[in-house]
Amino acid sequence: MRIVVLGATGNVGTALLERLHAADEVTSIVGVSRRGPDRAGAPYNGVEWHRLDVAEPTAAGRLSEIVAGADAVVDLVWVIRPNRDRDHLRAVNVAGNERVFRAVAEAGVPHLVYASSVGAYGPGPKGRAVPESHPTTGVPTSHYAAQKAEVESILDRVQAEHPEMLVTRLRPGLIFQSAAGPEIKGYFLGDLVPARLVARLRTPVLPFPRGLRFQALTAQDVADAYWRVIAHRAGGAFNVAAEPVLDAHTMGTVLGARRILELPVGLFRAAAALTYRARLQPTDPGWVDMAAAVPTMDTTALRAATGWSETTDAREAVRLVLDHLDGPEGLGNAGHRSHSPTE
Repeated sequence: MRIVVLGATGNVGTALLERLHAADEVTSIVGVSRRGPDRAGAPYNGVEWHRLDVAEPTAAGRLSEIVAGADAVVDLVWVIRPNRDRDHLRAVNVAGNERVFRAVAEAGVPHLVYASSVGAYGPGPKGRAVPESHPTTGVPTSHYAAQKAEVESILDRVQAEHPEMLVTRLRPGLIFQSAAGPEIKGYFLGDLVPARLVARLRTPVLPFPRGLRFQALTAQDVADAYWRVIAHRAGGAFNVAAEPVLDAHTMGTVLGARRILELPVGLFRAAAALTYRARLQPTDPGWVDMAAAVPTMDTTALRAATGWSETTDAREAVRLVLDHLDGPEGLGNAGHRSHSPTE
């Protein structure tokens, strides 16, 4: 099988390259990113590399040439910074992904796998898990969620125009690996909190947004999910997350907290807004809105269709990244990332 991975140097992209190298059925791996990998060695060896900026209108022709003859294309293209440059985000995330979808369809590739997100979902329940039929309307006050929902709508149209193409959408929760720790800190905390204060963090009292529940998994486990939907030719939408669902209690356990102080979500949003306006950290309050609004996902469909299961539970996935926030940069800083460093 010949597999093309766009956004191949990001958090998920590097893990997916490793997973594809391990699959006997894969005979050729093509990696695409804006600048290519910034170092040699695993998992980049043996990959046919193409440097391409999908935000450029002229990229369409080259995209079609690169993906021609592939058995499957995995589209991991997404950027979240610079967070304040919304024109750039839209050029890559919305226009760029539409360019990818149409190039893949026009080249006659039989299988397109798109990396969506829990962020595509509209507000939903935290106390019960929702299936993939939950509306993908996004959270309007989050630019990330709104763009995720918009791109899913674009993919709906492309899929309707090309019914011969199998389309798969994975909607993961937060995605972590130890090598991404420094990058994740840079994306979401900036210089507001010194890494040495967060890395290997244990806290006696944990302030936590009241009612917040979220899901996570490792980059290696989500990479396995991408490979499994390709190997099984499983079309449709699939939620992806490890157990358990993370809440105040489980996060307290991860951080060794003796006491959990649940506070209104609005306080965390206000703090994010204030520090973002003051340019103390790079995370706008829309990220808090999204975390508070998106539903808990039911992952039964993926497990049943492909036999996927996590090898690392969600608590350990979080601990992996917290323990490496102050480590050396572990991923190639090479252009289009797989969503964000956490996806």
